[in-house]
Formats: sequence, structure tokens, C-alpha cells
Amino acid sequence: MFGSDGAKVGEVAKVEGDFLIVESGLLRKSHHAVPRTFAHAEEGERVVRLTISKELVADSPSVEDGELDRRAVAAHYGLAEGDVAPETAGYGELRPDDPAWSAEYEQRRSGVEPAPQRRARIREGESEAGPHGRPIIPPDPHEGP
Repeated sequence: MFGSDGAKVGEVAKVEGDFLIVESGLLRKSHHAVPRTFAHAEEGERVVRLTISKELVADSPSVEDGELDRRAVAAHYGLAEGDVAPETAGYGELRPDDPAWSAEYEQRRSGVEPAPQRRARIREGESEAGPHGRPIIPPDPHEGP
């Protein structure tokens, strides 16, 4: 198994669900889990190549005594299954610290006009004055009155 940096990561010891268990080291063997989404096999060379570096795999949580902490591994690699599902407050209302809130929702909540609405308003000719009192987008001279 080789990382995106070209360095040898180790050997695939076993496959456990959506994870490949990688064994590395000569005398002191260590085992780390790598999500299959970051691996692709090259059948002709009998090699597995990763889209992540050897360093990222080495820094991942170790597989101790065959026990794989899927949530910790997913969180290390930035996968969604590593995040705890946000709790809802009341009847489907999300809490203010919910990571699922979009930037557009935050803008509306704070009173800022969302960018898509602002662009549509400008396209429709409701342009606002620029810094020197002129419209930001000048009218098209080819359009009739």
C-alpha cells in the first residue's frame, strides 16, 4: 500500500467492512484503519494506492487488539460518520451551534440579504448605487426603454 506522497504505508492485513486494516513496521508492528473511500487497487501491479499521505495514516487511531473504533477513525479522516448527529431543540428546530446550518441561513438570521437573492435583484435592474453614486452595473445600451 502506497500513500499519495509515494511512500510505502504498509501491507493490507485484513478488510473490516468499509475499512482496510494496514499493518506497518518491521519489529514493532502497528495496525491502522484506512477508509476504503481513500483507496483504489491496481490489479496489474497488485498494489493499493491511497489518496492520502503516509503521515496521515500513521497519525490515525491505532487498531488495538483487533478493536476498531470506527467513529474515532472516521473523525480523524474527516468523514461524516465521525460526527455525532446534532440534537434538535423542540419540534425539529436545530440548536444555534448546529454545524448543519448553512451560511445562507446564518445571513438571513442576521439580517443580511443572501447572495443569490442579491444577484437576482441586481440582474432584474434593481441595482443599488455604487461608491460614487453611479449604479454598480451600468444599464445595457442595446436594450430598449
